[in-house]
Amino acid sequence: MRPAHPTEQAVGMQAYVSDTNGVGGRLRAADDHFRVRERERFATEPIDAPTDAYPHLVFRATLRGWDTNDFATRLSDALGISRERVNWAGTKDKYAVTTQLFSVYDTTSDAGATGLPDIDGADLEVLGRAGRSLEFGDLAGNQFEIVVSDADQPETASQIADELCEFGGLDAVGAAGADSETETTPVGVPNFFGQQRFGSRRPVTHEVGLEIVRGDWEGAVMAYLGAPTNAEPESTQEARRFIEETRDWQEALDRFPNRLRYERSMLHELAECTANSDGNGDPDPADFRAALERLPSNLQRLFVHAAQSYAFNLMLSERLERGLPFDRPVAGDVACFSDTGDDVPEELVLPDTDRLQRVDERRVRSVTRHCERGRAFVTAPLVGTETELADGEQGEIERAVLDDLDLAPEDFDLPGEFHSTGTRRAVLVQTELGVETGGGEESESEAAADSLTLSFALPKGSYATVVLREFMKVDPIHLG
Repeated sequence: MRPAHPTEQAVGMQAYVSDTNGVGGRLRAADDHFRVRERERFATEPIDAPTDAYPHLVFRATLRGWDTNDFATRLSDALGISRERVNWAGTKDKYAVTTQLFSVYDTTSDAGATGLPDIDGADLEVLGRAGRSLEFGDLAGNQFEIVVSDADQPETASQIADELCEFGGLDAVGAAGADSETETTPVGVPNFFGQQRFGSRRPVTHEVGLEIVRGDWEGAVMAYLGAPTNAEPESTQEARRFIEETRDWQEALDRFPNRLRYERSMLHELAECTANSDGNGDPDPADFRAALERLPSNLQRLFVHAAQSYAFNLMLSERLERGLPFDRPVAGDVACFSDTGDDVPEELVLPDTDRLQRVDERRVRSVTRHCERGRAFVTAPLVGTETELADGEQGEIERAVLDDLDLAPEDFDLPGEFHSTGTRRAVLVQTELGVETGGGEESESEAAADSLTLSFALPKGSYATVVLREFMKVDPIHLG
């Protein structure tokens, strides 16, 4: 292992598991240098299915230069509906070419009935109708083709791949279920939540979530409105410093740029609360909570999810530090089994965290065999109200992390979108990795000879950047 970049350490990723120097370089020199396509598992009915039984229009979108939330807002505006009626299965990056599913509830406009509006940078294909909306996780995974530009040491990629193969407990000739004739290497990495979960340039999402879970609504609001970082324009930093120093919500509206629409929405709420107050004009905890609830529901959930993710990353880092295996259990672990559904794509092995088993001493050997065959996975918790912690040394790790963060499962019994029952998540993610020199066959932009193209598939919820960070070992700002 070697220490991670300080920015990664700030979100719980303390180390790289590969010791070899990274290839360096950067991502997204062009949007088509980062391609991601959802591996779908969501059934639809024909487009002419009755709308009373199947009110959700489902379509596939290929987006260029669109953040998922921004595209949903643009689409809802074009259809003249609430953005809350637009749903998707996974959030994708802006600086990329992404193909993903969306659903729209009760589209009654001419465009929504049989087609969709024209939107620049978006190719939309209607698939049919469904009886419910898409939800987070309504996909099997994602297929990636990613170009690393300006690599300093591209020759180190093969050695890194070998180290990740060993870390994942994998056979160099192929992972479980892999095609041994393809020119790929099976690799395994800690299933960290990537930097973008917390904010690549301003990693504060988990800080907001931690304050929410601790019941400090004012602290949560200020963590979002304040906390300037050097990665932001100076005018934005000045606006954040102003609100920290003055709590003058109305004046801050003149200082916060229009592009920071979420911050401005919260400021509007707080300014209104202050203006309508019968007391001293200072907002109370309910007012700060109301400001947070002005944000889209998926962003409200993301705050708490980011707090859970931060704790999870810390648990994985401590497991690494203690030298505990990731590819097989030790006594006290909680394992889950693989999803055996017929609709799981062949190239993916999906953990099913609804099928859990505690691993006591007598079960270590049998669960290890399941892990070796890709049928089981060691897990750690995304803590919520229904979380039961592990036993043994992993249980010690989980309890110590929660104690350090001043968190407990019952703290997640929160109002509205902030509530979370929790779940568990595999500690290791494995994939078949292809590496080639140049821009790849599907790249629309030229790529220099010192570039690498990495191709791989990951199960839902796992981050491409946790694979890329091991190969590149650069400032996370170049991974965003």
